[in-house]
Amino acid sequence: MAVQMELSRILIRETDDMHIVELREVDGERVFPIVIGLTEAAAIERRLMGQLPPRPLTHELLASVIEGLGADLEKILICDLKKSTFYARLYLRRGDEVVDIDSRPSDAIALGVAHEIPIFVEEQVLEEACRDL
Repeated sequence: MAVQMELSRILIRETDDMHIVELREVDGERVFPIVIGLTEAAAIERRLMGQLPPRPLTHELLASVIEGLGADLEKILICDLKKSTFYARLYLRRGDEVVDIDSRPSDAIALGVAHEIPIFVEEQVLEEACRDL
């Protein structure tokens, strides 16, 4: 079963390559961090601050492609954790068809933040991530 999460905070470290997105359970108290790259961290931070780049960056481009194909990004699911690496899926809907696409969680979150897309985490992933804290 998947648990709905929300972006709690983002930590960008100027002196380190380890940037963190923290997700918090919507109807609970569990939180866990995901280490992400600077590009994704900066994209998420810009969106949270309402700053739009003058030209589309990768995440804006992908959002435009999804929209141009007549689809909607329905949800993001962080579905697995293997050897300290999280895995995610994007769920796109076009009419009655739902397509799920492999994604890095950082890319999925950056894309989702721009359009307020719900983020879910599989229960076993959440349990394992919280246990490792």
